[in-house]
Amino acid sequence: MRGLPRPWDGEPGHGVSTKSTPTDVVTASDTAVETLVRDRIAHLRPGDAVVGEEHGGEVAATGVAWVVDPIDGTVNFLYGMPWYAVSLAAVRDGVSLAGAVVEPASGRVWSAALGHGATCDGRPLRASGVSDPALALLGTGFSYSPQRRTRQAAMVAGLLPRVRDIRRAGSASLDLCAVAAGWVDAYLEHGCNWWDWAAGALVASEAGAVVRVPGPTGSVPPDDGLGADAVFAAAPGIAVELAALAREHGAAGV
Repeated sequence: MRGLPRPWDGEPGHGVSTKSTPTDVVTASDTAVETLVRDRIAHLRPGDAVVGEEHGGEVAATGVAWVVDPIDGTVNFLYGMPWYAVSLAAVRDGVSLAGAVVEPASGRVWSAALGHGATCDGRPLRASGVSDPALALLGTGFSYSPQRRTRQAAMVAGLLPRVRDIRRAGSASLDLCAVAAGWVDAYLEHGCNWWDWAAGALVASEAGAVVRVPGPTGSVPPDDGLGADAVFAAAPGIAVELAALAREHGAAGV
């Protein structure tokens, strides 16, 4: 579906539409991939609920549900950049039991099972051993809302002089996997949905990162000053100090 060098030519009418804002895009590939995943789950796990970014769904009171983001990093996909993924997690009672984040462009498979560690293509993952936030590489992301982007930019501006550097790669699930691999030392983003982090947060946690996520279906966790919908994952040696820096620079108000 992707095509080369880009899956579209920048003109309307090529299977691209928008959702919450003009910059929040969805492609025909997003919906087709989610349909494929739903069909496979229905065959392999008949009766299980599915919650997906494009087709919605509800979690049953009991049993296993599947949370799918058919293309996490749709804008990257749209422009031909290879940093995008398919994210799938099996959850029960809001807790991720197993998850996989698959990169079609590279073929890498990031996966984890609760209590059984995390791997990339079968190789065990471990978060970095950095102990000084000033030497930390921080991943982040931005909302589709212009007003929220302004607040996020202000927080990032405050953090930037206090860390090694900041990266914005464009895929929450892969950013969390990058924390698991030690490719970045931490990741902080506000406004992610359940399907964005259901698998990646488990990969990061099972790799030893300190992970904080919102309630899975919109419920608000205890107030810790990071903001109700913040996703935060960090190497254990910097997690406390970096979270404090984020609070200092307005995370709660983002």
